[in-house]
Amino acid sequence: MENLEKSKNTAIVAYLTIIGAVIAIFMNQEENRSDFGSFHIRQALGLFLSFFLLGYFVGYANSWTVTSAFYLFYFILWIYGFSGALQGQKRELPLVGKLFQNTFKSL
Repeated sequence: MENLEKSKNTAIVAYLTIIGAVIAIFMNQEENRSDFGSFHIRQALGLFLSFFLLGYFVGYANSWTVTSAFYLFYFILWIYGFSGALQGQKRELPLVGKLFQNTFKSL
């Protein structure tokens, strides 16, 4: 039970900010490593990195509707992942979850 609580805490911290994702990586080191924590770290890190990478290019669109749709899309993905971490479920993010799991499989 204690291990599940530690891994849930790691997963929740991973979704807080990009710095939270980095902190969660250190929280999920060798002796405290959990599959649940690693899963959500990969999802959150991929979400934040893709947000910054794609957000850079969306900023050049100079369109209120494109920017708003982009923020709304990522906010919904963040809520989906964060709620999965709170509930103790391993749910991949729609459209991009499998890509994040494959890209960051070493975490």
